[in-house]
Amino acid sequence: MATGLVHDERYFWIELGGYLPLGPFTQPFPAMDSPDGKRRILNLVRASGLMEHLSELAPRMATEDELARFHTRDYIAKVRDLSEAFGGSVGDFTAICAGGYDIARLAVGGCMTAIDAVMEGKVDNAFAMVRPCGHHAEKDRGRGFAIFSNVAVAVMDAKARHGLERVAVVDWDVHHGNGTQWAFYDDPSVLAISIHQDRLYPLESGALEERGEGKGLGTNLNIPLPPGSGHAAYIGAIERVVIPALKAFRPQAVVVASGFDANALDPLAHMMCHGETYREMTRLMMEVTDELCGGRLVICLEGGYAPVYIPYCGLPVIETLAGRRTAVEDPLAGWVAAIGGQDLQPHQEVALRNAAALVDGIP
Repeated sequence: MATGLVHDERYFWIELGGYLPLGPFTQPFPAMDSPDGKRRILNLVRASGLMEHLSELAPRMATEDELARFHTRDYIAKVRDLSEAFGGSVGDFTAICAGGYDIARLAVGGCMTAIDAVMEGKVDNAFAMVRPCGHHAEKDRGRGFAIFSNVAVAVMDAKARHGLERVAVVDWDVHHGNGTQWAFYDDPSVLAISIHQDRLYPLESGALEERGEGKGLGTNLNIPLPPGSGHAAYIGAIERVVIPALKAFRPQAVVVASGFDANALDPLAHMMCHGETYREMTRLMMEVTDELCGGRLVICLEGGYAPVYIPYCGLPVIETLAGRRTAVEDPLAGWVAAIGGQDLQPHQEVALRNAAALVDGIP
């Protein structure tokens, strides 16, 4: 099995703004979206020996015309102009630094590179270790550390250049994939599924009732989980909602927006997943994509803000894609897995049942 890995040192060379708004009584604090955690994933892949079994893929930069498949020309120009000056805000919790425009384009292009490699048969599947994240960016503004909507633009590009007629996006970042949702809200050719902590960020999006509109009605599926959800709730979401939805939609390719911020140590969420949660979710996604679309699966990195722990969530995903198990053991897996409430709780069961009821509405 050939697994592609997109990576580039420049992904770690962009700053995206702080967590707290600056003010006279706000002591400055380093940005939560630090490059350190994402770099540590790559370092662990190398230290584990897994890298020698992967096909390394060099990303390219998305062009302005490619970005404009989703983003407005005015917004693209704003990001470019700020990048060429001294940087500045492009949306809530999001700023572009000097020189950041090209790195943000490289993140979009990295996801495009991964999809191209899978669609052209160069690899069986791929992981795009890109930064900045993208699933919060909307057509005319950045949000939540995201400049451009990496996955949305990459899927639009794949539809245009590879002739894909049905694509599914599964987003298991702990925050709602609002940018991806709105990119395809009236598009019946893309099934957008988001598993997220209920009303965490953005507060105004991610409800069960948001199901798409017009011809796209039924092709947007949100799975808002209660705070404190852990391994059983996430695996239940995949088995009871995501897999039936994918089988109903029958995509020609699947793209996963993989944040690692549902882990129990993440400072920007309140979930309880661990490395084996991500391993099992990846295994299940590979199983269903093998059945539906010849295994055409691309996983693109999104959020994750616990630098010491996200490497032990990321490595299992890439190991599973590659069909290999390294000697690395998650040093915290036993503790996290034993935290009270990891079994499916009654209120979580209700959330899964409510989401599963929407699968019948997929066209």
